[in-house]
Amino acid sequence: MMLPTGRRFRPRARRRELGLLAVAAVTLLAGAFSLDATRRLSPVVIAGVEGTAGGPNVGAALGVYLAALVAAHFVLVAAGRRTDQILLPTVGLLGGISLLLMVRLPQGLAGGLGLGTTQLVWLVGSIAIITAVSALARNDAWLRRYKYTWAAFGIGLLLLTFILGREVNGQRLTLAIGPLAGQPSELLKVILVVFLAGYLSENRTLLVEQSTRLGPLHLPPLPYLAPMVAMWAIALSIVVIQRDLGAALLFFAVFLLLLYIATGRASFVVLGLMAFIAAGAVLYEVVPHVRTRVDIWIDPFASASGAGYQVVQALHAFGRGGILGTGLGAGLPAVGGLPPGGIPALHTDFPLAALGEELGLIGVLAILGLYLVVIERGLRIAASAADDFRAILAAGLSLVIGVQAFIIAAGNLKLIPLTGITLPFISYGGSSLLTNGLVVGLLIALSDRGAELPAPSPPARGLRGLLDRGAA
Repeated sequence: MMLPTGRRFRPRARRRELGLLAVAAVTLLAGAFSLDATRRLSPVVIAGVEGTAGGPNVGAALGVYLAALVAAHFVLVAAGRRTDQILLPTVGLLGGISLLLMVRLPQGLAGGLGLGTTQLVWLVGSIAIITAVSALARNDAWLRRYKYTWAAFGIGLLLLTFILGREVNGQRLTLAIGPLAGQPSELLKVILVVFLAGYLSENRTLLVEQSTRLGPLHLPPLPYLAPMVAMWAIALSIVVIQRDLGAALLFFAVFLLLLYIATGRASFVVLGLMAFIAAGAVLYEVVPHVRTRVDIWIDPFASASGAGYQVVQALHAFGRGGILGTGLGAGLPAVGGLPPGGIPALHTDFPLAALGEELGLIGVLAILGLYLVVIERGLRIAASAADDFRAILAAGLSLVIGVQAFIIAAGNLKLIPLTGITLPFISYGGSSLLTNGLVVGLLIALSDRGAELPAPSPPARGLRGLLDRGAA
């Protein structure tokens, strides 16, 4: 998406966005006041963990973060685009909650600057990406024309990670190139959505109207479905081999949802779910890692001091939080079992458990509600899109964040087996924050009611109607 030459910026007020940012700021300032008061009344010191639970000054860190959000708002005002005004405050509030949590945790969890300061840097970087993409992206030609190139690039990154990646806890997920390091699977989720949007928008009519008949069954038109399934299967196979089950589940869910959105054929979803159940049964028998995750999900208390320790402690944390929570800073969301009740890898895999303990059921529901807002805005943008590509792309980008949030939240609550995946805009990690910033920036850019459009394609009755119902 490029900025056309000769275009003049004409500032346009964004009053709704500014008002919602003010609400988010007041909410976060109240949380910072509560956290600071808890710190002063009962300072927490955790033996055996480098750094302190206090971390950087909460007021200063939050001040920098809110200044970044205000700066992003005024850049969008100066850009003068008629874009969505709800997404930035929504993800801004999620990021602020993340900052309060990371400032509260032991700072030795992240080397160098410490957990809170490092997370602040990544959050500001994510806001910068949202601002740049949403303000400057004016057309989508570079996305729709090179979908196969993007897909090949993403799969190449995964293969490179599999060969040269850094192994942590038996998983080879991180690729380091010089001073830069990250998880390519985070970027791949965006690349796959772009590829699926391009392929489905070009072949939607054929996928809707044609079928391959096998006796009484009407199967998808395999010749047209095969290239898309092959590209998706290659990526999925690599992440399964890498034991990145969270990314595998995310790719599969988004693939099925976009296929249904583009075609409206429930039979595709049924066949996909049947294939998923069959593949899951095979993986359970042949892959010990999958078997362990499923066994922990079925009965974590059978190994409460071993493999099931994380899940058991997370359930205890939700129980301690109750309806109203213990208050920010008053819970026990430490790491490594220190103090008793702490949850290992809490800052990456179990942030919702910590927030459930300190904010209670009401806080958890509010956080999940923010993710629903992101999904609703994405589907609304999709429903008003000018062509199939933009509609499927907007729907897919919003579902990437929504499905990812559901997977990790359900894993924390023991509704599904636990998978190693981040909670968007809340979990610690630069790869996740920057990639999700790209997702939101693209969504805001796609919502522009005055954007330059390619030659219009024939109207899609089934697709537009389905997206309208989804947004409602």
